[in-house]
Amino acid sequence: MKEIVFATNNKHKLDEIRKITEGRLRILSLADIGCHDDIPETGDTFRANALIKARHVKDRYGYDCFSDDSGLEVQALDNAPGVYSSRYAGEGCRPEDNMCKLLSALEGVSERRARFRTVIALLMNGDTHFFEGEIRGVIATEKRGSGGFGYDPLFIPEGYDKTFAELGDEVKNIISHRAVASDKLVAFLMEQAEG
Repeated sequence: MKEIVFATNNKHKLDEIRKITEGRLRILSLADIGCHDDIPETGDTFRANALIKARHVKDRYGYDCFSDDSGLEVQALDNAPGVYSSRYAGEGCRPEDNMCKLLSALEGVSERRARFRTVIALLMNGDTHFFEGEIRGVIATEKRGSGGFGYDPLFIPEGYDKTFAELGDEVKNIISHRAVASDKLVAFLMEQAEG
């Protein structure tokens, strides 16, 4: 089975991608390769941040690897929080703080359309590849559900009446932005392995 490093320090993302790719890829964590670096995300796009993290691991540790950058874009807020999704309420903030700030920013706003986006950057065999995924939905008026992470208790995907946090991992890992991008990544890696 193909081994590849996922350049993330986010345990939730690591668990999610391992579930999505189970039986098809062996995903190594940064800890598995002895990387405990805090990799700064200084890009102003999802693509740039994903590439920064993947390049860091490739350059310092030599492994073929991939990294993602994901975020929530809310239409009424000019696509904020976007690349600042994890630190929307400030550096070192908690997901709870981010959700409170978002609910506050949308108070009294009826236009609540939003989308989650993921860009995966893959560095393999000297080449760079990108895989993108998105899911559209709306922002709830209050937090609902206890599953997931990040903004999951606020995001209701199109075609559903429950938030990601209420739908649970089983559904989320099939329909999410990360699942869409990951499926493209896995299909590409399987194609390479067969070629």
